[in-house]
Parts: sequence; structure tokens; C-alpha cells
Amino acid sequence: MHDAVIVGGGHNGLAAAAYLARAGLRVLLLERLGELGGAAVSGSPFAGHQDRLSRFSYLVSLFPERIARDLGVHVELRHRRVAAYAEGRLFQEIPGIGVDRKLFDSLLEPLVDQRTATAALGDGSLAERPLGDLLRERWDDPLLRGVVGTDGLIGTFASLDEPSLRQNRCYLWHVIGGPWKVPVGGMGALSRALAGAARGAGAELRCGAEVVDVVHGPGEASEVTWVEDGEQHTASARFVLENRAPAGDGSAEGSQVKLNMLLDRLPRLRSGVAPEDAFAGTFRVNESETDLAAAYEDAASGRLPERPPAELYCHSLTDRSILEPGAPAARHTLTLFGLHTPARLFDADNDASRAALTERYLDALDEHLADPIRDCLARDADGHECVEAKTPLDLERELRLPRGNIFHGDLHWPWAESPEEVGTWGVETDHSRVFRCGAAARRGAGVSGVAGHNAAMAVLEQVRKRPARGA
Repeated sequence: MHDAVIVGGGHNGLAAAAYLARAGLRVLLLERLGELGGAAVSGSPFAGHQDRLSRFSYLVSLFPERIARDLGVHVELRHRRVAAYAEGRLFQEIPGIGVDRKLFDSLLEPLVDQRTATAALGDGSLAERPLGDLLRERWDDPLLRGVVGTDGLIGTFASLDEPSLRQNRCYLWHVIGGPWKVPVGGMGALSRALAGAARGAGAELRCGAEVVDVVHGPGEASEVTWVEDGEQHTASARFVLENRAPAGDGSAEGSQVKLNMLLDRLPRLRSGVAPEDAFAGTFRVNESETDLAAAYEDAASGRLPERPPAELYCHSLTDRSILEPGAPAARHTLTLFGLHTPARLFDADNDASRAALTERYLDALDEHLADPIRDCLARDADGHECVEAKTPLDLERELRLPRGNIFHGDLHWPWAESPEEVGTWGVETDHSRVFRCGAAARRGAGVSGVAGHNAAMAVLEQVRKRPARGA
């Protein structure tokens, strides 16, 4: 009998495994893929190259120092020396709608009510009025409004003026943790550190183990069945932690395209700004308020955006350790994250839409460059350009994210939205032995480990209430 079986070996599952094992519980973690980390992994998609690109998630803002201390996890997160570049302008910092640090610190505590939580939001307007209204009240410059507002659109298909406030919740999650930082060694370094902490505490971590059934019996245990190396196995568990995306109804679709690129050299800019400065922060393309609105209208009408908004940054300008040994001094990586590309745009022909949008992104980038980006791309062992593109449907196929939604569904406010939720961990389900351990938890957004921590705390509360027989 295991105390806990964790379904899915993403970073949250690894964090939960480490916390529970350190508390003396017998923990089994099962991961379908051949490596741990889920979307927080590093590797090279380009034949003949061993560079360690962060292929899915790529920057860190939400990982609390408290989790690192608790688990003895050592990962260096470096600040970028430039905040952003947009239309010839360098920004040393991006203004925003203030969020008190207390709200971030509260993510590792039981949920409080909205009134208590929103005291950290200044006047509380972010929880009440559309982001577009707030931006127009504060800034006259449409470019600045767009640069600030894109934090509300990362992976979320919404207008800045949407009454549902989906964009406001997305914005809050993108600013609540402070500046976004570069993980030294790539995103996989964080997952490897968490896996090391879990193993070191005694957790059993199995890869290539696909869970095919979970049965909650009438007694005090659940039966988890998985297939590994073609053979079926079953384990009993007092608690089950779900670190995989729940089955969705398709309504909360993902809305992002990611391009990973390897460059022989950084391109010069038409503005004359040094590329080492422009690409060190977030390089903004088609992100003025006007461009964002036009792209949203295109996508809402079922068309690929004519001028797709995107943001890029160069990891290797801050951390060259991800490059393969002996890489030329001019070699760099480049990551592009595209907005307003909902999964529906790829349903008819994912391959054709992916190819068309990739060309549009490269063309849009060229508008700002003195050197065409295609002339700067490295080549793989087969002579192909080193560009990898991932659509929402690609993420659904590779990572089992329903409709490619990187948040496993619509984002939540990080506080209780009903009296019954106050004092809970935001990971509970309809079954008393099952807890959400990933992005579907109330506070599961981003690479944070918060959902893993909170699921572990919920389990430990139950253990204290009803210790195992014989204990």
C-alpha cells in the first residue's frame, strides 16, 4: 500500500512527491513520457545539435523561494538586464497595475476570501473592470498599453475588454510573482532539481508508465493501474494526486504558438539598437493596442492573424550554459511566443496552418531587422533551418493538454470564490482521497510548484486527521 500515487511527473508532481516523501510517506509517481518534467523540460529538437532549449515553458516568475528552501532545490534564476524592446524603444522596466507581494506569499497558504485577498490589489479594480479600461485610464500611449496588456493574453484568447475578465485573471498571474527570470541551464534544470529532491527523500519515480485506470473502492484505498514496457501494473494508494490535465469540453482552448530557433548570429536591427540589448529582454512584435485588437478580430473570425502579435527573447544572452560544448561565440537561441492563435485555427489543417503562421512570424520580425532572420538561422545535420514550431494541437498531442491549453482550462482568481472554499488549499475534488496537483488547481498557473506544494499540504492534513492503520 502506497500512501500516495501521483499521476504525472511534471514539476508540480515532483514538488508534491518531494514534500510527501520528506514527511515520511510512501510515494509513487507515474509519468507517461520517457522523461520527467512535463512542459518544464530542456532538449534539442535539431539534428546534430545538443543545445538545451526550453522547448515549452521558458521563463520563471512564480517559483517561490520558500519551496526551494523547503526542498533543498538549487536553481539559479537570473534577472534580464533589459525588460523589453518595442518599435525602436528599450524599456528598462515595464509599468503595471500594482500587486502587493503579500498576495504572492499567500499562494502557499490556505485560501482566503476575496475581500481579504483583493486588499493586495490596491483599489481592487483589477478584479472588477476589464483590463482594457484600466490601461486606457493609466496610459495614453497605445504601444505602452499593448506592451502592458499582453500579460493578460499569454495563452488566453480574449479581448482586453472582455466582460468575463479572463484577461484580468491571466494578467494577475503574469505579474503576481514579479519580474520574469531566466533559469540557468534551461527549464529542465528546475525539473531535474525537483526530481533529485523527490528521489533523495525516498519517492519512487517511474517514467514510461502510462496510467490507464483509477478506481476508488468503497474502502480506504484507490487502485491505480498503469502500463509500463507493455505490462500492466496496479498499486493501491490512500491518496491519488492528479498532475495531469483533466478532460475538458473544448471550450477553454489554448491560444499560443511557440517557435524555438537556433541562430548562427543575432540579426542587426534597423533602429540601430544593439541586438545584444534588444533581444536580452522581451522583443515585442505587433503588440501595440491596435495590433492586438486587429489580431483578435482576425482570430475570432476564424482567420490566422495577418499581423500576428509575438514576443521573443534570447536565453543565451543571459545564460550560455544551454549551448552545446564548443558552440561558436556568435551562436544563440531565440524563443518566440505568439498570441491570439486559438486551437480552432488549426483544426482544419494543423500542418498547413503551422507552416503559414511560422512564415508570418518570421516576416513580422524582419520588419524590424537589417539582417533577414532566415539568413541568421543555423542549419541542422540535414541542412534544414533550425526552427521548431508548436501549436495548441501539437501540445495536445505531445503533452495531453486538452486543446493545447497550457493552464489546463480557464485561469482562476487566487482566492476562494465561495464561502466553502475558504480555508481549503484549492486542490480538493469531489472525492476525499483525490487532489488536483497541477495547473487545474485554483493556484496552479505557471511553473511554480505551488499546486504541488498545496496538494501535499492537503494530503498531510488528511493524514493527521486519520493516520494509517497500525500507525
